Amino acid sequence: MDRRILYGNIKPYDIARALMAEFNRGNLHAQTVGQEDKLAVQIATRTGARSGGQTALTVSIQSITDGVMIEIGQQAWLGVAASLGQTAFSALRNPFSLLGRLDDLAQDIENMQLRESVLRTIDRAAAALGASRELSERLRRVVCEYCNTANPTGEGSCIACGAPLGNTYPIACPNCGFAVTSNDKSCPNCGKLL
Repeated sequence: MDRRILYGNIKPYDIARALMAEFNRGNLHAQTVGQEDKLAVQIATRTGARSGGQTALTVSIQSITDGVMIEIGQQAWLGVAASLGQTAFSALRNPFSLLGRLDDLAQDIENMQLRESVLRTIDRAAAALGASRELSERLRRVVCEYCNTANPTGEGSCIACGAPLGNTYPIACPNCGFAVTSNDKSCPNCGKLL
């Protein structure tokens, strides 16, 4: 499962609407299920599609503080693998049969790239709404251990009581947007080095 966190003025419905617009056409069918703060978009090959194998993918979108968390499930590959296997078997028996299966082959390749297409669509929708993987200004604040006052990032001492704030300012992973501290060497969410 792949997880992305986006911060800004963005709601689950915004991402769901972009995914529906992009994937509810052609050989693919998309539907939205859930409530306002937690939605799932299911994308699958239409039943009875003229070419290519069957595939499916679910994208879960939920509201978090100052943004949304998006989780992309594992893509179901069985139908695509069967279709590719049939194309390969036909080509081995009769290389000229490959000409008749070009549509199937092209659709299978497109279906294999579904996850990447979903990620690109999410990134475009987020950029259009001004959302990013950077922590929001409110979340970048450091709370004083002594008086519980929120302080802007970079302050050496608390603006209310003067106590030292330390060295644990929150930052966001540039890959997935997960909140980490400056002491972390790698992101606990996606594993990328910081």
